[in-house]
Amino acid sequence: MTPSRTATGPAVPKKRRSGRAGAGELLTAAVGAVPGGAARPGQQQMAEAIERSIASGEHLLVQAGTGTGKSLAYLAPALTVDGPVVVSTATLALQSQLVEHDLPRLADAVEPVLGRRPTFAVLKGRHHYLCLARLDSSVEDEPDDVLFDAPRPGNGGTKWLGEAGRLGKQVQRLRDWAEETATGDRDELDPGVDDQVWRSVSMPARECVGASRCPFGQECFAEASRARAREADIVVTNHSLLAVDMLAGRHIVPPHRLLVVDEAHELADRVSSAAQAELVPELIDRSTRRARPLLRPDVAERLTEAGDALAVGLAEAPAGRLTAGLPPALREACTLLDSATRAALEAIGDVKADDPDPVRKQQAKAVLDELSTTAQRLLEEADHDVAWVEKPDNGSRRALVVAPLSVAGTLATHLYDERTVVATSATLALGGRFDTVARALGLDAPPPAPPSPAAAALATAAAAGRAQVTPVAATEGSRAAIGTVPATEGPGWSSLDVGSPFDYARQGILYVAAHLPRPSVSGLPGPAGEELLALVEALGGRTLGLFSSRRAAQQAAELVRARTDLPVLLQGEEALPLLVRRFRQERESCLFGVMSLWQGVDVPGDACQLVVIDRLPFPRPDEPLAAARAAAVDAGGGSGFAAVSVPIAAVRLAQGVGRLIRATGDRGVVAVLDSRLETARGYGPFLRRSLPPFWYTTRPEVARGALERLAKS
Repeated sequence: MTPSRTATGPAVPKKRRSGRAGAGELLTAAVGAVPGGAARPGQQQMAEAIERSIASGEHLLVQAGTGTGKSLAYLAPALTVDGPVVVSTATLALQSQLVEHDLPRLADAVEPVLGRRPTFAVLKGRHHYLCLARLDSSVEDEPDDVLFDAPRPGNGGTKWLGEAGRLGKQVQRLRDWAEETATGDRDELDPGVDDQVWRSVSMPARECVGASRCPFGQECFAEASRARAREADIVVTNHSLLAVDMLAGRHIVPPHRLLVVDEAHELADRVSSAAQAELVPELIDRSTRRARPLLRPDVAERLTEAGDALAVGLAEAPAGRLTAGLPPALREACTLLDSATRAALEAIGDVKADDPDPVRKQQAKAVLDELSTTAQRLLEEADHDVAWVEKPDNGSRRALVVAPLSVAGTLATHLYDERTVVATSATLALGGRFDTVARALGLDAPPPAPPSPAAAALATAAAAGRAQVTPVAATEGSRAAIGTVPATEGPGWSSLDVGSPFDYARQGILYVAAHLPRPSVSGLPGPAGEELLALVEALGGRTLGLFSSRRAAQQAAELVRARTDLPVLLQGEEALPLLVRRFRQERESCLFGVMSLWQGVDVPGDACQLVVIDRLPFPRPDEPLAAARAAAVDAGGGSGFAAVSVPIAAVRLAQGVGRLIRATGDRGVVAVLDSRLETARGYGPFLRRSLPPFWYTTRPEVARGALERLAKS
């Protein structure tokens, strides 16, 4: 069946503002359109600073705490720029919030001011869109790409017939959907389909032959999304696609003068992931099956032998970083793979317009080329790369992985050229300074920016735990600190901390259980478990537990279930969105989980009044990249722990602590069951300065008393 389409939705006509309006005027209009909306000093500061950066071309780092309203603060000045403005986010949740709520509301509000309605578009990776060429050939692809892609343990590598039938029905539903969808965007498909089914009807960028050579090029959903992005005022994309764009020479995202990077603390990791490559036996096997019709039997057999050699090498090698180079078995496998893929690519030859099936040929070539490049990269064992063996606990998938030791140079070279960059997040100033995050983003560090007297008093009071200090005025106005570095050794940039509208010292307590022994064993130590239990009982549930490991979360759940009647929701027992929804709705419930709960969970109100963190979230010793980066600093005479592990922990801790206060009426306690936050003289103060200025205490009776009062209220 060949889907017939004549259009993929109208392109947004390019229109520019007929008049001139400043960021302040646009922000006032946008805020006024929000029910109950009111001007926020921090939001205004941020918008004004971005407007200055647009005028000067100087890059800007903005720390904007929860409740600032930073989306409108950067969207309003974005509308003062001619040409597309690109906004990049780290999470689908924020991307959806911008496209479904913030931007439509903003467009309505500013239309009278601008004299026209501003336009916006979403730009995602090519694999997010239905590929009509793949769909047209999916009948032939199904045996390889759907039926056998995800073998069930113990069934000889094939799916049950019932499972195969279910997947076949999903493919048919996609064919029906192709006739009616205007965008081909997977996120608009409801209900969705399994990942392996979607892979069979989508096209990764590396496998695409291009619109000019594809029989469906004029109807391509991905190409249509790029065309709409080129005509829009604001383009919303994600860090992963932004990273790919930089690494591919910046030809995916439309040309633009202003780039806003929201959740900027995530960007370096996403660029690392984009520059990461891996070898997996299953991928070699799938690539061989796809290329076999184009190869002589002996060439295909060499690919099969290389895949088998990799499987043997991965089975023999222990999991973890390869500090002494590739083991002999893995080196032999990579050598075999490099030789086999080169021979296969030579046999396939160039993709030509008159080929019987240029799409299939390009797919086969692209995957083989990627395998060859990865094998060569691993064999090179360059100092700037880190290699490791990945073996999940369930043993279902083993991989040989290689990633760059640092992406700061990549960002310095590709992120800032010919555009102004505004990077913002609630966690950019670690230890009260921007220099750590700035270096990770490829910027040179400026001299320390002196805080205002009010900011200094606030920090001192927060550290000392003086309840009488009220930080409202400081966080909204005088707490903002600005530092600038001239563009002599790199891109010129400035920094700004606009604080938060929340009165943290009155709304919340940061309690550190300093009396507990230093955590030394995996899981949840007994004393920490008893402390957790006492806190949860004092409040009567309403607890979000953030744990360093699944074992610790499970032990905590078992303890609370055994000793109380409170409902405990444990990550992994149900889908995470369902657990979060139940946590909001069931007043006395507790939600316990691991790192994916440390950010992105938004539960305002009295459903969450206690956040418990079992230990400081330093990277584990078996995290290959963090360990390699720390080792490199140590080798250079520095402290890898201070330069790498402590900043990682600071960002993670700030994100976790930030789950407590989500609205002006929220009240509660953050309890850290790791005494090192108080007792570690070297990094304890740095970590505390990276957190919101809660009222601080190490006295357990104070924390329990506050929770008991909350329970009664």
